[in-house]
Amino acid sequence: MKFVIDWGHGGSDPGAVGNGLREKDLTMKIGKMIGDMLGEYEGVQVIYTRTSDCYLSLEERAEIANKACADFFLSVHINAGGGTGFESYIYNGNVSAKTIACQNVIHGEIMRAIGNVKDRGKKRANYAVLRLTNMPAILTENLFIDNANDAAKLKSDQFLQQIAYGHVIGLEKAFGLKKKGGQITVQKDTVKDDITGHWAEESIRKAIKTGIIKGHSDGRFGPDEPVTRAQLAVILDRLGLLK
Repeated sequence: MKFVIDWGHGGSDPGAVGNGLREKDLTMKIGKMIGDMLGEYEGVQVIYTRTSDCYLSLEERAEIANKACADFFLSVHINAGGGTGFESYIYNGNVSAKTIACQNVIHGEIMRAIGNVKDRGKKRANYAVLRLTNMPAILTENLFIDNANDAAKLKSDQFLQQIAYGHVIGLEKAFGLKKKGGQITVQKDTVKDDITGHWAEESIRKAIKTGIIKGHSDGRFGPDEPVTRAQLAVILDRLGLLK
């Protein structure tokens, strides 16, 4: 699979600006995180439209994807205009069923990954990078740079990792991607590899190794599942906080 990741704006075009942030910097960070996480999957080739802070026209971005005969085009952006939350776009003209399916899956996974954020919905627009690309394509608008609450989240690298993770899990499900290696081993306990690439992977592995928390009996860890009050009590007990 060839995935083209487009870091929105760049160079002389900073994109939206607000609260001490520039869109072009955030899209570079998120886009690189997405690409790095996709490197954990079998048979995936990641192509970036830009790899530095440089300017590219919208036509040039689409041309890179078309020349590569990419399987999917993803353009990452940050919104502005006084709103709040997340939204995604596909072309408002004729699109394939695969394009619609990809938007449905990816949009849902991003919302799951970023938690308590307003869902502005799945939308369509006549954006050049969506219109000019020959493959399924989606453009994501990841919060509002000019909204103080959204900007506070965007200043957190952990939150940016959550955004990237949502994109990647969406792609995994939309294209049936498989992780490299299949399984991992942690202190004699073999668990299905559903935590590699997760934004909290390092902390999860530490918690498993120390015995503070374990996965399911079938081997899954379930990193995005909620914790019950009973499970929380066990975790606190294992931490030695209950006397």
